Amino acid sequence: MADSIRLEIVTPEKAVVSEDVQIVMAPGILGEFGVLPGHTPFMTTLNMGAVHYRTADDRERFVFVSGGFAEALPDKVTILAESAERRVDIDLERAQSALSRAKERLAREDAKDLDFERARAALERALYRIKLAESRRSQ
Repeated sequence: MADSIRLEIVTPEKAVVSEDVQIVMAPGILGEFGVLPGHTPFMTTLNMGAVHYRTADDRERFVFVSGGFAEALPDKVTILAESAERRVDIDLERAQSALSRAKERLAREDAKDLDFERARAALERALYRIKLAESRRSQ
């Protein structure tokens, strides 16, 4: 069994991560799952949340994903995400601004034309991104 596994995280726009890692933890639809080298193959839908992985040189990394799919093979994990952003690339001010806009949309009195699910998803995305960006500061 190899001591690393290839992690690929891609969105429709770009490749976000492509590197050899020791372990991958991701937010699956049925709960968080982990993949080590030699893992049994499977495929799952992803929830919104953080993909956490340990690099080959033993550094912890995080990537925010807003849903998608993951395929685990014995030597590779591929994540096809609707959107993905490395923790180091999250603009905290932009995320806080998105949170304010989402809260305002949901609080409006004339919400009859509001796409509630879309507004709720925007609020949830902003909260996850803020939480992940702030965790960078505490390390």
